[in-house]
Amino acid sequence: MIADQNPQIALIDAALACWRQGDCVLDGGHWFAHRIDTGFPLTEAGHFSARDGASLTEQRVAGFAIVTQTCDIVRTCTERPYVAVSPLVGVDLSHMRAVQRGMHPKHAFLPGLRNRGLVADLDRVMTIEKPVVAKWTRTPGCLTDSDVRDFALALIRSRARFAFPDDFTSLVKKLRTRLVTKHDKGSDEGRALRALREVRVRAVPSWDAGQVALTFWFVRNPEPDFDGRKWEDFHQAWQALVGPAGRFVAINTRLVELHQLSAREYVDSDPLDLDHLSTRPAAESDCLPQGM
Repeated sequence: MIADQNPQIALIDAALACWRQGDCVLDGGHWFAHRIDTGFPLTEAGHFSARDGASLTEQRVAGFAIVTQTCDIVRTCTERPYVAVSPLVGVDLSHMRAVQRGMHPKHAFLPGLRNRGLVADLDRVMTIEKPVVAKWTRTPGCLTDSDVRDFALALIRSRARFAFPDDFTSLVKKLRTRLVTKHDKGSDEGRALRALREVRVRAVPSWDAGQVALTFWFVRNPEPDFDGRKWEDFHQAWQALVGPAGRFVAINTRLVELHQLSAREYVDSDPLDLDHLSTRPAAESDCLPQGM
């Protein structure tokens, strides 16, 4: 470890003092590095490196977003020398809207980059030392306290989202297809879907029970100019796409605003995402060790 009295330490700490989780770097050329198996590379960048016998590959990216917690970013580099970053990737407006609503957990929305069409790719994380960040020009990714909280929640969701059973994934296939295909339409239903904050579901008594009752919450943002009767029509249409099947013997759906959802209902439920519904066996007794 470099001695604390080294004047360079103070300069690095001072440069990092204004950085926050969700801040970005865009200036200059940036490269994301990851380890590969030269005998079986999976990515285009990996194939290029494998031909040269290199097990470490680099890919040029638009920039990076800081994913390290702010408290660790601003601590002296003698105690916390590392910062974790995720690459920024370009997406279209439709995808960005879905990312903003938390429906693509592999990506995180950054309001400061909205006009650039960039989001953070949370599937990829790289560790760098703080002297590198000290030389970067900071671009704020989060513009308000609410943005900061939303970005932190996106990081949590990316690593902690629930693995739904296979039979549930089959059950909601029609609903998922409807949400995806109608979301960006210029219709009233498309507008309603864009106003949904999230869709949450709870299983009673548990996901592994022989008979399960499901409750879906379609959590909408306030839309004062939107006809309430249309909301209910769409709610009924979405409800019709999810009927009892197999061990899912009862299904209830509710259209609510966030304040109408109790804290207990929120913590006992799980959000759906549109990337995919990751699966696990229907019963814990069926679980086997899983390889990567």
